[in-house]
Amino acid sequence: MIGTRMQAALNGQITQELYASQVYLSMCAHFEGEGLPGFARWMRAQAEEEREHALRIFDFVHDREGQVSLGAIDAPPSEFGSPLEVFEAALGHERKVSGMIGDLYRLAMDEADYPAQVMLQWFVNEQVEEEKTISDIVDRLRLAGDDKSALLMLETELGQRTGDPEADTAG
Repeated sequence: MIGTRMQAALNGQITQELYASQVYLSMCAHFEGEGLPGFARWMRAQAEEEREHALRIFDFVHDREGQVSLGAIDAPPSEFGSPLEVFEAALGHERKVSGMIGDLYRLAMDEADYPAQVMLQWFVNEQVEEEKTISDIVDRLRLAGDDKSALLMLETELGQRTGDPEADTAG
């Protein structure tokens, strides 16, 4: 069985993962409106991945005979700037999520909740990957600068993302 504090913290994380999904979907909408379908596709796949993260925690709570309690999800931002600014915001968001996962892991250690530690280790590894992937995109956008050709090449490359981690090389 899952402890009360861990259950509450994981329920909070489910809400945060669903919020992250909404943020990425809002970024997708922004890129669609800007005529950048490749960036939009990348963000849509990212939104779906965040939803899957929420469901992973959801299932874990249920598997431990806990009760899932879904919290209200704040509206995501709807105004964004350049592609660089959008991906910088995404990187900032992922760094925030990494901190939340760290807090959950610390709680799991304090509570000697070994199953939660094992489950959360997957998220620790996932966050390293998320930050690295988006950081690399930010670096490439900075390198592209005002070069529209370079921007469109990156946009096309990121548009190849399918949402299948086995098939994707750009995300």
